Amino acid sequence: MTTIYHALGLHMHQPPGNIELLLETNEWEAKQIILCYERPLKYAMRYEDVAKIHLGFSGILLEQLCAPKIIEKFSDVSNLKRMVKEYPEAGGIEFVGMGYYHPLFPLIPMEDWKPQIERWKERAKELGFVAEGFWPPEMGFCMEMIPVLEETGFKYVIVDGVHVKPVKENLTIEEIMYKPHIAEYESSEIIIIPRDRDISNAQESGLDPGWFEREVMHKTEKCEGNCLVTTWSDGENGGWFRQMHEESGFWGHFFAPYMEKVRKGDYPITPIKISDFIKENPPETYVEVRTGAWNVANTSGYDFSQWQGSEKQREGIEELWATSREYHKLGRRIPEIEGHILRAETSCNLFWGDAWVPRVYEDTKEAKRLMKKIK
Repeated sequence: MTTIYHALGLHMHQPPGNIELLLETNEWEAKQIILCYERPLKYAMRYEDVAKIHLGFSGILLEQLCAPKIIEKFSDVSNLKRMVKEYPEAGGIEFVGMGYYHPLFPLIPMEDWKPQIERWKERAKELGFVAEGFWPPEMGFCMEMIPVLEETGFKYVIVDGVHVKPVKENLTIEEIMYKPHIAEYESSEIIIIPRDRDISNAQESGLDPGWFEREVMHKTEKCEGNCLVTTWSDGENGGWFRQMHEESGFWGHFFAPYMEKVRKGDYPITPIKISDFIKENPPETYVEVRTGAWNVANTSGYDFSQWQGSEKQREGIEELWATSREYHKLGRRIPEIEGHILRAETSCNLFWGDAWVPRVYEDTKEAKRLMKKIK
């Protein structure tokens, strides 16, 4: 007998200072975005008997949402302090970890991977957030990340399914896409959760429960046993999520009627937390994950051209590496300097073409100034 389960995930991030900047330049957009952070909690509580939602907040976003100035500025829109406090208590939500400043891990020095993750975990612990899974920003993943993910306590990682390849077994596309797997690197292991790219694209742009059911059942018709369809998208970008008339957006047009169908018991797809699925269906197959990212903007994710396609972007990355290398030569941790380097690694500094690359240099310049003072 085949049973189809669904893991729905949303990714939330704003680069350093962006919420305050939007308040000054586009207050309406800022309010639209803030409401996007409130809705997962609202709907998880409304459908607490059936809803299962995975959420990843970057550390720098959590920092902004907890800032007194931001809390006060949005007090007429949302009670952010209460929202952040209530999130860990929502039984239908499973949080996933991230790098604090949302770095594209394969493009930054390996020495900075653990500090990015540990800073996120420290912030999460302060707020009561617990995460077994990890969401690599931009879905940028490489096998070399496995040891540090295992060391920092994560049990599974979500990757774009197009990059997953079996090691030995002759697996069908359904077995690759809709089952958890194990990936190993230098004797360290982690569970791999493949994301369905096509259905995730629809989740990001617009869908309804009828289409979702037909698409999922078609894609899994050759599946055997318990299958896991994982969809993941940004949760605050685009009009679909920012829609102020909730009945016309993701939560009112798709999620609420989806949950109503599940609640009635006449829907062939069952929402589930990834942690629960892998406990009941421990993976046995081994896979390799090709280095890559998700499909974003006009890129495929098979390379990192969105972040390193121009000469200025590549020069910015070289600057990151050089500054990080100089810092690690000091041989001791200096949080203030480290903070500037990690913030310079924010993926948004590279994502938006050449326009945001100067932000890399703003932080590396300050890091170098501080290093010069202590030498």
